[in-house]
Amino acid sequence: MNVRVRELLKGIDEMDPCVRPVRTRRRPLVVAAVLCAAAAAGGGCSGAASTGEAGTGPSGRLPAYDVNPTPRERVRSGGTLRWPLPEFPTQWNFFHVNGGTGVVDRVVQGLLPYLMRADEKAVPHPVPDYLLSARATRTGANQVVTYRMNPRARWSDGRPIGYRDLAAQAHALSGRDPRYQVSTDVGYRQIRRVERGADDQEVRVTFAGTYADWRSLFSPLYPAAATSDPAAFNTGWLDRMPVTAGPFKVQRIDRTAETVTAVRDPAWWGRAAKLDRIVYRALDSGAVPGAFANGEIDLMDVGVDAGALRRAERAPGTVVRRAGGPDWRHFTFNAAGPVLSDVRVRRAVMLGIDRRTLVRSDLTGLGLTAEPLGNHFYVNTQEGYRDNSGEYGGYDPARARRMLDEAGWPPHGRYREKGGRTLALRFVVPAGVPGGKREGELSRALLERIGVRLDIRPVPGDDLLARYVTPGDFDIVPFSWLGTSFPVSPLRSVFARPSGGRIRQNYSRSGTAAIDAALDRAIAEPDPVRARRLVNAADGLIWRHATVLPLYQRPQLVATRRGLANLGACGFYQPGYENIGFTRG
Repeated sequence: MNVRVRELLKGIDEMDPCVRPVRTRRRPLVVAAVLCAAAAAGGGCSGAASTGEAGTGPSGRLPAYDVNPTPRERVRSGGTLRWPLPEFPTQWNFFHVNGGTGVVDRVVQGLLPYLMRADEKAVPHPVPDYLLSARATRTGANQVVTYRMNPRARWSDGRPIGYRDLAAQAHALSGRDPRYQVSTDVGYRQIRRVERGADDQEVRVTFAGTYADWRSLFSPLYPAAATSDPAAFNTGWLDRMPVTAGPFKVQRIDRTAETVTAVRDPAWWGRAAKLDRIVYRALDSGAVPGAFANGEIDLMDVGVDAGALRRAERAPGTVVRRAGGPDWRHFTFNAAGPVLSDVRVRRAVMLGIDRRTLVRSDLTGLGLTAEPLGNHFYVNTQEGYRDNSGEYGGYDPARARRMLDEAGWPPHGRYREKGGRTLALRFVVPAGVPGGKREGELSRALLERIGVRLDIRPVPGDDLLARYVTPGDFDIVPFSWLGTSFPVSPLRSVFARPSGGRIRQNYSRSGTAAIDAALDRAIAEPDPVRARRLVNAADGLIWRHATVLPLYQRPQLVATRRGLANLGACGFYQPGYENIGFTRG
């Protein structure tokens, strides 16, 4: 056991009475009582003003975003923003199976229409430069959304943005034509038809039933020429972006230098971009701290690397922006394996893992205060967040041992290998990732206290999903789910029961009919407040089923030049690229 693990465990022994075999008080489990309430749309990022260089609020907790929000009149016109990318895409169609990455999304946000944009409260709103209004109504059992597009909105080839673009994209992403190599058909497959209204700028979208996350659709929006033909969809945006419609346009894509240069578009009908240009440049992660320190780039994502943080803080004229990120760290349990197929054993293992100790270990040296996450859908800074962990989210080794005894762990034959050796849980981690290995070492030391063995098995990072997680060759695996302003639809595939031999993203390979029904009710609820209530009801059931143990909301730490305005640690917040720039002076 290394020194760091021993120190953390000593801290538990000294501070936490739960390590002693006494009965502790536990909060009641929040189960799925489905009640009707009301509120606004879900998505985005919870609000907080910029917290300056400290980056944390009075309680020490992370704010929802930290972007140095600055009025446009205080942002000077001109200048170049040098923005690093972790990789250089070849496919710039975000909806193509090879294009649905955060890097593509980051670049095209300044170049293509986003009909909705999330604010600092995690709530999506129409972007008036493209969308004047969007109104959901009912026609019988079907939901109808009427979009009113901005008549001034034009593609860079001069065509108006309207009905044809929405109709073509809805068809391409519906999943009905297999020639389109789409990354996902979530939401679009629920669309029954798209119709022209009073003119090309009024568009009526009719859904089969109701779809709660309709605000997530058509962001980004591609021109009809890119989505009306499978060949154009699959190859038309390889190494190029032939049509744009944003405050910036593409000046050059340089495959050799791995840079994309976007310049202010004089044909943009909205408020002019403050920056002259943005230069996106692909850099190896190991080269980013040096490039920032040398003044070659204007911002860098620190991640949870304490060494990179210290180096960034030493660079002159630097501000480190801190916020709660949209992503969340967790352990997934393989409920189809021979050991964790018993829900009582899964619950006991959860109670035997001190999540607070793991959080402290993972975030050490970053100067942050973070609480264990109590939800599988919403993070702490997001509208709708509620801690549903109840009686299964705390650390209670005494109760864990009792539950294992009740489940017959380990003397009975079902938990023994041939030859009589007690089975151990396989904790699979990507080799070369110190954080994952440290999580395994801590968990192993903690689970020893309840009589459970844990074997840490490092595997090649490139093989983790394809060769271990997807085939089910693991018992526990740590990784992070990428957050979204609309968590219900994409996360359904994580928690719904596998069917027809397809696990999709349900790597625990387990579920219940009650969870499926609860998720379906949430997805079909058009009222945002009732939808959030239903999501939390489903979350209570997932905690009871004990297949995914949330650890914490991942922080965002972004080092920026001191004068950079309206950009930084964004959380869920989606900035208007025309407002990004440098303050005067």
